[in-house]
Amino acid sequence: MTRSAQQNSPVTSLPCVRRDHADAAGGGRTPVLWGRRRVLLLNATYEPLTAISIRRAIVLILRERADVVHADAAVPVVHSATTTLPVPSVIRLRTFVKVPYRAVVPMTRAALMHRDRFRCGYCSSKATTIDHVIPRSRGGGHSWENCVACCASCNHRKADHLLSELGWTLRTQLSPPKGRHWRLLATVKEIDPSWAQYIDAA
Repeated sequence: MTRSAQQNSPVTSLPCVRRDHADAAGGGRTPVLWGRRRVLLLNATYEPLTAISIRRAIVLILRERADVVHADAAVPVVHSATTTLPVPSVIRLRTFVKVPYRAVVPMTRAALMHRDRFRCGYCSSKATTIDHVIPRSRGGGHSWENCVACCASCNHRKADHLLSELGWTLRTQLSPPKGRHWRLLATVKEIDPSWAQYIDAA
């Protein structure tokens, strides 16, 4: 099989995972929750592209298409017969990928919570849900300008009322976020601290 064919062939198995400090009784082997953790993927220019699964990140590294920029010291190390590498939190593509620019950031629950900093738009308490400022039952749309992060208490009290009927006001004016990194934030609920320097610079 040629090198090109090897790179394009699917990876059917990944190396086992072991903590740096092996447990003497159990051999030190522990499973990784592949489906839950996310890895920040950077372009060759260090521009944030998206968040991918650990499995996909390791495949890119093993195929020599990406390099580890930051590793998570709190999680296991990947071992195989010939390879040892830290579980990454940030990786960078070796080759630049041109990404088409899209001006409109999709409104997702995750992105809206990040925009409002996980605080209720009415009382500043911790937000757990999303509220339509003008209720949909009264003609309000599902848009950046009409949706706000909201705590359960305010959401229950507001119900299908207009703000003018309750004497309420919003803490800030609602508007769509701007910047390519917001397309990334629209896909993830939690941000790894090691991602901040790349997201803030985008």
